[in-house]
Amino acid sequence: MAERDIDRLSGISTTGHEWDGLKELNNPLPKWWLWTWYACIAWALVYYVLYPSWPLASSYTKGLLGYSQRQDALDKVAEGQAARAVIGKGLATAELSAIAADPKMREFAMANGKAAFGDNCAPCHGSAGVGGPGFPSLQDDDWLWGGKLSDIHQTLKVGIRSTHDETRQTQMPAFGKDGVLKKDEISTVADYVLSLSGKGTATPAGKQLFADNCASCHGEDGKGNIEMGAPNLTDAIWLYGGTKEKIVETVTNSRAGVMPTWEGRLDPVTIKSLAVYVHSLGGGKPD
Repeated sequence: MAERDIDRLSGISTTGHEWDGLKELNNPLPKWWLWTWYACIAWALVYYVLYPSWPLASSYTKGLLGYSQRQDALDKVAEGQAARAVIGKGLATAELSAIAADPKMREFAMANGKAAFGDNCAPCHGSAGVGGPGFPSLQDDDWLWGGKLSDIHQTLKVGIRSTHDETRQTQMPAFGKDGVLKKDEISTVADYVLSLSGKGTATPAGKQLFADNCASCHGEDGKGNIEMGAPNLTDAIWLYGGTKEKIVETVTNSRAGVMPTWEGRLDPVTIKSLAVYVHSLGGGKPD
C-alpha cells in the first residue's frame, strides 16, 4: 500500500496532484454541505414529478399536480379584466363630472388613465405631463383648447389638426414665408408680442401690426382664444420658446402641431379615464 503524502504545514494528506511544486490537499467537503446538496437533488426529482418540467416534441410534461404557472397568470388577468369591466361599464355611461365626483369611479379612472397616459401620451408630453418644446405642459393652467374636463375629453377624442372629421382645426399664417409681412415688420411685431409679457418694448407700429394681423385670433389684449386654439401671449408660458428669435421664427414660418385623434384607437372608457387623469395633473379647470 502506497504511503500517504502528508502536507508538512497543515498535516493533511494530499491527493497526489502537484503543479509547479504546489500540492492539492485532500480536504473532503463538509457533511452539512453534502447533505444539503443531496436534499436539493431529491427535491428537484420530486419537483420534476409533481410540476411541469420536461419539454416534449410539441408540449411538456404536465406533472402529477397539473399546475400551470402560465394558466394561473392568465386566470388572474381574466379576473382583473372581469372586475375592470364591471367598473368600466359604469364609466361608459357616466358623465365626466359624475366620474370625478364618485370616489370609486375616480380611483379606477385615475389608475386606468395613468396607465394609458404612459403608453400613449408620455412620448410627447413626458411621463409626468411636463411637456417640452412643441408639446404643451399639462401641469399648468395654460390651455390652448380649454382645460375643463369636457374640453380635454373632446381634444382627446378628435385630436388637433388630425384625421378626425371634427378635429380641432386652426392654422396660423406663415406671415414671412407667405409674404404677408416683411422682415422688419416681423421684428417689430415680435418686440410688441414680447412687451405683452413684460419682456420687450412696445411701439405704435408694433401695436398696429399686431392689431391688423394677430388680434383676430389672439385678441386685442393678446390673451388668446381657446375657441381657436390661439395661445395667451401675456403670460410666461411659451410652447415653442419665448425669445425674440423663436417668436420671429414662429411668425415667419407659422406652427402647426398635430395631436392624433384617439377615438377609434382607444375605447371610450379609456378616453374618459385619460381626461380625468390629465385634468388632475395640476392645470385642470372646473366645468
